[in-house]
Amino acid sequence: MRKFLFLLLLALGSAAASAQTPTHTFTAANGAFLLDGQPFRIIGAELHPARIPREYWRHRIQMAKAMGCNTISSYVFWNDLEPVEGQFDFRTERRDMAAFIRLCAEEGMWVLIRPGPYVCAEWDLGGLPPWLLADPGIKLRCMNPRYMEAVERYITAFAKEIVPLQVTHGGPILMLQVENEYGSYGNDRTYMETLRNLWKQHGINVPFYTADGPWPAALEAGSLPGAAVGLDSGRNPGDFNAGAQVANGMPVLSSETYPGWLTHWGEKWQRPDTAKLAQQIRFLLENGHSFCFYVLHGGTNFGFTAGSNSGHPTEFQPDVTSYDYDAPINEQGRPTAKYFMLRKLIAAHSKEKLPPLPKPIPTITIPPIPMQRYTDLWHHLPAPVHAAQPLPFEMLGQNQGLVLYRTTLIGEKSGTLTISEPHDLALVFFNGVFIDTVFRHGARWTVDLPKTDVANPVLDILVEGMGHINYGPYIVDRKGITDMVRLNGMTLMEWDMYKLPFTPAFVQDIGTTATPPASTCNFFRGTFTLKKTGDTYIDLSGYGKGMAYLNGHNLGRCWNIGPQQRLYCPASWLKEGENELVLFDFLRTASVPVRGFATLE
Repeated sequence: MRKFLFLLLLALGSAAASAQTPTHTFTAANGAFLLDGQPFRIIGAELHPARIPREYWRHRIQMAKAMGCNTISSYVFWNDLEPVEGQFDFRTERRDMAAFIRLCAEEGMWVLIRPGPYVCAEWDLGGLPPWLLADPGIKLRCMNPRYMEAVERYITAFAKEIVPLQVTHGGPILMLQVENEYGSYGNDRTYMETLRNLWKQHGINVPFYTADGPWPAALEAGSLPGAAVGLDSGRNPGDFNAGAQVANGMPVLSSETYPGWLTHWGEKWQRPDTAKLAQQIRFLLENGHSFCFYVLHGGTNFGFTAGSNSGHPTEFQPDVTSYDYDAPINEQGRPTAKYFMLRKLIAAHSKEKLPPLPKPIPTITIPPIPMQRYTDLWHHLPAPVHAAQPLPFEMLGQNQGLVLYRTTLIGEKSGTLTISEPHDLALVFFNGVFIDTVFRHGARWTVDLPKTDVANPVLDILVEGMGHINYGPYIVDRKGITDMVRLNGMTLMEWDMYKLPFTPAFVQDIGTTATPPASTCNFFRGTFTLKKTGDTYIDLSGYGKGMAYLNGHNLGRCWNIGPQQRLYCPASWLKEGENELVLFDFLRTASVPVRGFATLE
C-alpha cells in the first residue's frame, strides 16, 4: 500500500510539473534583445483593450499576428482602473488587463506593458486620475508627496495583476516601460528612478525601457541607466544614433512607429502619407531594428475618455470620439490598404509564413430611427452645492460631464461678462434666455449681457468638460469655471453649482416631462427593433453638440463641426428585439431621424 501511494504521488507530481507553463529568458543588454539566448527582433502592435470591445480582444490580437507582428504593446490607463480614489476595478467591462495579456499568450504573442502612471495616448489626462486635481496644490509627474502617495498605491495594486504574467514566471510580458515620454515634459531623474524602484519592490523583474522623442534633450532627461531606450519614433539612422548616445550599450528600439495620426474636433481626418510609412518600415526591417506600430488598431474613446491637446495656455484641441487614427486596422477591426502593404513588407523579411486573417466582424445597417424629444435638462437639476466663488468639477467631486453655475446679480446687472477661465465649452443664459456660447480655445471669454428690467436677474453658465489635456506642460487641467466670473470688472459672488455627470445611470434616471421643447439642452429618445445584431455606426449628422447613449452605454461625444458624424456601436451593445437610443443636444429643439451605417464615413 505504501509503495502504491508513493508511486501515485510521484506520478501526480510528474504530471503537475509537465503541466506547468515553461519559463523563458529575455534579456536586454549589449545593444541587443535576446529571447532564450537567441537574438530577438520585436515587431510590436500597439492595442489598448480599454478602447476595444472585450469580445473582440482576441480578434484584434489575431489581426496583429496575421500582419506579421510577434508582440502586443499596450498602455494601461490608471484612471480607468481607479475611477474613484482608493477603489480599484481590474475586472469589469474592458479593464481586465490580466485577461487581455493571457489572450496574447494564448495567441502566441509576447507583450510590452506600458503602465505609466502617465501614458498620454490621447486619453483623458494621459491616464492620470482627474480626482488628483481636487488638491489645489497638486503637482503631477514629479516627487510631489500627494501625487507619489497615489502613484505608489496604484503600482502596488497593479503589480499584483501582472507579476505572474512576466516571462520570468512563464508569462508573455517581456519588458515594462517606466513612465512615458518624460523627457518631453520634465527632468526629475529622482522621479523616474523612484518609479522603477517601486516596480522592482513589487515584483517586476523583467527588463525596463523608456520612451522619448528622438532628440538629445528629451532622451537625456527621460532615459534611465540600465533601461532600453525607446524612440518615439525611430525613423532613420540619426534617430537611432541619438538613442545610442544615452543607451550606454542597452538596446534601442522604435517604441512608437506611427502609421497614422490623431484627429481633433474641427479638423479634417488625419491621413498621413503611406509612401513615407513604407520607407520607414523598410529602413527598420532592413537594418534589423525592433519597432512597435503606434497604433496598429486604435479603437474608440467610448464615453468621456477622449483627451485634449494644448501647446500654449490659450490653445485647446479636444480629440474626437473615434480613435480610428487612420491605423492599418480601422476602428471596426477591418484591414485597410495600409494593413496589406505592411503585411507584404513584413512577410518579405520573415522566414515563416504569416497566418491567415481572422474572419471579419459582421456589420449591419439600421433604417431611420424616429426620435422624439421627451424632456430637457432644466427640469432635472439636482440639489446644488453652494460656494462664494465657482469651483471646478474636480473640487466638486466630479470628473466629467457638465456643471451648471448659477448666481443672482447684485449691483452690476448688464454689460461685459468675463469668465476666467471656462474649461471647456460654456453656454451663457440670462434670465433663462440663451445669450451666447464661449469656447475655451483662443481666449475669447467675454459675453455681452443685455439690459434688463428684472430686479434680481439670474445668470446661468452651463459648462461641459471636453477631455482633460493629455500632453505637454498644461496637464493640470481642471474643468468648469476654474477661477472667477466678472461683470464690468465686478467679481460675482454666491454661486449655486449643479453637478451633472452624465453617466449612463444619470441619464437613465431622467424621466419624461410633459413640457414644450426648451430652447436648449433637450433629450431625445428613439426605439428600434433588430432581428440580428452586428457592428454599426450611429449617424448623428442631423444633431448639433451633445452625447449619445445606446441601451445604457455611452457611445461618446458628438459635434456637428466634424469631422466625425458617426459613433461606433459594437454588436454586443445591441439586442435582438427592442433597442433604445438616447441623445442629449445642447441647442437643438426639434428631432430628426437617426440611422445606422456599416462604416465611419
